[in-house]
Amino acid sequence: MHSINQISTPSTEEQKFEIANTFLTAMRGNDWSLMRTLMAEDVVWTLPGTSLLSGPAKGVDPVINRAQSLKKFGVMFQLQHILYGMEGVTLSLHNTASREDLILDEYVAIIFLLEEGKISSITTMLSDVEGINNFFVPGII
Repeated sequence: MHSINQISTPSTEEQKFEIANTFLTAMRGNDWSLMRTLMAEDVVWTLPGTSLLSGPAKGVDPVINRAQSLKKFGVMFQLQHILYGMEGVTLSLHNTASREDLILDEYVAIIFLLEEGKISSITTMLSDVEGINNFFVPGII
């Protein structure tokens, strides 16, 4: 198996699986240096809604800050499926979290576009945009 840094064109499902699984492993383990190795310098992560975390995060540091914020809010990520496309890979997740009487319970697709073996773009699709607008609010983290 190739390391992430050796992948020039992520054309096989094995390579795409490695990138998607490593991203999720980095999220779960708070391994931000590992996550950094997966991304192009100009990576952009978009998240819908009007929440504290919504909008575009442009660049590696803002993307990692978003991932760290999700963890600080207590979001748990349960992998449902890894889906493969011609130019990328998608994590299908069930995300949950709770705070007092507020519950976050939604299905999420995180779509990674890949260029030269690196994540160039991350797009999040949500089943409950209003849910994140209510959950990710200032003053909590």
